[in-house]
Amino acid sequence: MKNRYLKWILFLAVLVVLLFISIIISLTTGEINISISKIPAIFKYKSGIEYTVLTQLRLPRIIMAISVGGALSLTGTILQGVYRNPLVEPYTLGISGGGALGVALAIVLGLVNSIGAFVLPLFGFAGSMITIFLVYFLGTSLGKGSININKMLLVGVMISFVASSIMMLLMSITTSDNLHDIVFWMMGSLDEPNTSLIKIMAYAALLGLVIVYFFARPLNALRLGETKARHLGINTSVTIRFLFIISSLLTGICVSVAGVIGFVGLVIPHLVRIIIGSDYRIQLIGSFLGGSIFLLISDVIARTIIAPNELPVGVITGIAGGFVFILVLFRQKSISK
Repeated sequence: MKNRYLKWILFLAVLVVLLFISIIISLTTGEINISISKIPAIFKYKSGIEYTVLTQLRLPRIIMAISVGGALSLTGTILQGVYRNPLVEPYTLGISGGGALGVALAIVLGLVNSIGAFVLPLFGFAGSMITIFLVYFLGTSLGKGSININKMLLVGVMISFVASSIMMLLMSITTSDNLHDIVFWMMGSLDEPNTSLIKIMAYAALLGLVIVYFFARPLNALRLGETKARHLGINTSVTIRFLFIISSLLTGICVSVAGVIGFVGLVIPHLVRIIIGSDYRIQLIGSFLGGSIFLLISDVIARTIIAPNELPVGVITGIAGGFVFILVLFRQKSISK
């Protein structure tokens, strides 16, 4: 028992150190490189172009990366636990498809020019919430009033296909400028100028982690299956319903603020599970920190690999996450032999 807790402490300590290093790299690296030794003086005197770069550009992106990466990885961990399927991720339930469709509608209808840029996250969140309602309503209807997680998963996948098809229809009939805006948003970005949205994302991610951590024991019980979890005194119906709502809300906020950033919620929980085990008391925190680190480093690569131009961060997470996941699967296969 003591060895296990020591292993957990060491694992979290390593993640915290890696997160700190990632933050320093993100602060100092970019089109304008800033020496780490100059950062204290820059914040002390609060003047110059370097101060503006740090406070107006890089710090908001760091907060966004930590919040979005942590939230997506956390929701991936929750959903993989609820569905008992390591291939489930936050976007599997169609939440990203609904959010993307909402944003596409706002762009095609020209609401950005008439109302303002704030309409994009608003329509994205609304699309995600409508999708969540449909998945939950249809999933429970097919389950005859009770929650059937497998049918909810199938409903989510089908809604995602329908939303994607409608969005492609909109993209095929809209202007080239609108098409560019839709495609760029779908590839994900941490470049959010609205500080209010950044604060909402940060508070939502941290609050989500705190709330979900109280469900670590029920999640551990659900690993044994719903029947055995009920024998252990867990109200599985209430637990699954609550975790589904929390994870869906977190995903909806991430999609509405940062667009579609894939593979974070799939790869990171899987890696954490391999490294530290399946106990959700450590896996939830580890996944949150791991997702933050992964998205921070991905953002640095996206900003610098073709500087002065910038790649959408979703491109980097998709490529890196895909390769890492394949390598992990092959490594597990070679070990099992």
